[in-house]
Amino acid sequence: MKGQWRTLLMGMVFGVVWMVCQAVMPAVIGHAIDDGIAARDTSGLLQWTAAMLGIGILQAASGIMRHRFAVTNWLTAAYRTVQLVARHATHLGATLPKRVATGEVVAIGTSDLAHLGNAMDVTARAAGAVVSFLVVAVILLDTSVTLGLVVLVGVPVLLLLVGPLLKPLQRRNMAQREMMGQLSNLATDIVSGLRILRGIGGERVFHERYVRDSQKVREAGVQVGRLQSLLDALQVLLPGVFVVIVVWIGARFAVQQRISPGELVAFYGYAAFLMIPLRTSTEFANKWIRAFVAARRVVRVLDLEPEVGEPDQAYPEPSTTADLVDIESGLHVRHGLVTALVSEKPDETALVADRLGHYAPGEVRWGDVPLSGLPRAVVRRRIVVSDTGSTLFSGSLRESLDLRGRSDADLLAALGTASAEDVLAAVTDGLDTPVAERGRSFSGGQRQRLVLARVLAADPEILVLVEPTSAVDAHTEARIADRLVAHRAGRTTVVTTTSPLLLDRVDQVAFLVDGHVVAVGTHRDLLRDEPGYRAVVTREVEDVEEVEA
Repeated sequence: MKGQWRTLLMGMVFGVVWMVCQAVMPAVIGHAIDDGIAARDTSGLLQWTAAMLGIGILQAASGIMRHRFAVTNWLTAAYRTVQLVARHATHLGATLPKRVATGEVVAIGTSDLAHLGNAMDVTARAAGAVVSFLVVAVILLDTSVTLGLVVLVGVPVLLLLVGPLLKPLQRRNMAQREMMGQLSNLATDIVSGLRILRGIGGERVFHERYVRDSQKVREAGVQVGRLQSLLDALQVLLPGVFVVIVVWIGARFAVQQRISPGELVAFYGYAAFLMIPLRTSTEFANKWIRAFVAARRVVRVLDLEPEVGEPDQAYPEPSTTADLVDIESGLHVRHGLVTALVSEKPDETALVADRLGHYAPGEVRWGDVPLSGLPRAVVRRRIVVSDTGSTLFSGSLRESLDLRGRSDADLLAALGTASAEDVLAAVTDGLDTPVAERGRSFSGGQRQRLVLARVLAADPEILVLVEPTSAVDAHTEARIADRLVAHRAGRTTVVTTTSPLLLDRVDQVAFLVDGHVVAVGTHRDLLRDEPGYRAVVTREVEDVEEVEA
């Protein structure tokens, strides 16, 4: 709200003018009846008619401006939320998927921003409702103290009658919102893993689970709907009863000649008008409850901090020939070489890769400079990590592959290194081919090769690849291994893998046990000298001697 207080204020100003114009119109009509028609005064009637015309024009103009500012406030609140969350998601980087489920972020971009926008939208009408209510109360007090007191006392009483429903409604909204986020997570998991589920026969199991969970969400929605319907009914019933009371008192006063015919007509007008501010008040409370629930979810994401922060004092950037050393594991990555990391537990090598890319905390030195002493922007520019969670984005294939303004020739060279020429040949529009969301139009192996091509096209100074060939066949993997070493010649590359085809072609291999490097050498040397290494990397081959030969 701080960033849009000006548009909120202007919306409230025009909202007040717009609704006050409606509030004074019954009084003008009453005067036109008493001073014009009843008094048979043509000039008086014309004067009040002109006043009605002027007020009508002012109401129309202020209504247009109020609506424009209301739409502006809605869009500003909603899409500024999207911008903040997107910017913070970029700031969090790898921390976000670890701390927040995908469904939560999706829900912020769908339902939550609408609730926040609705809260900003209703503020203009709520301000008009409050001021117009006070204007009507003053007019009624001036005409009849009894009627004025009925309005001044009655409206707060009506709002107090609705108040006890607001807290349970907020609680049920929060519970339903939590369940919807969990259901979105499940749906995302099912869609992304549908092919695997079909392969292992788990499609029906997860379908039944989704049906069961969706029914729970439906029940929660019904509970919210029941309370919401009661609130909506009271929004009509209570103001209606109040209006009947005001009209009945006004009619009795007219019969007793305590008020004029014009004032009686005005009372009917006020009775009808009072429905608007009363409904607006309850609508305001309802929308702000939903906005409060949505804001809590947004703030929960914005409160997250990245696992690796910015340094208090930045060090000078290391030279382009500096080595990387992971102190915790004892890994020494030499400049210009392709180094492979092997472990029986893939999570151990993946964690080392995260530390080398400054995605996880740990003591890593880049030459004489601690990696934690460099700004993250510098690390991201010079060190790129591509893990198994990397995916493609919707758009053209060229946009998905080109992250740093490379030429088509560079992209084609990267596709060749990733052995993805067949993927390009299979599409009709080449690099202009549209890519579906998350690359669904490609197979798992094709997506993995395109992701590899994308990171190769970026041509980073230091490249860290986590299991880059886990989804391709042996022949394709052999081609990638040969081409990768040639493509990255003279630049530092780290690969986590247990594939003998890759390991046999890299410059050096580091074998990790319990997260620590226990042996370094070539693939063939480690096969000969390290039984533990041999046990890990030969699980996929039948004859160790074939590899050694």
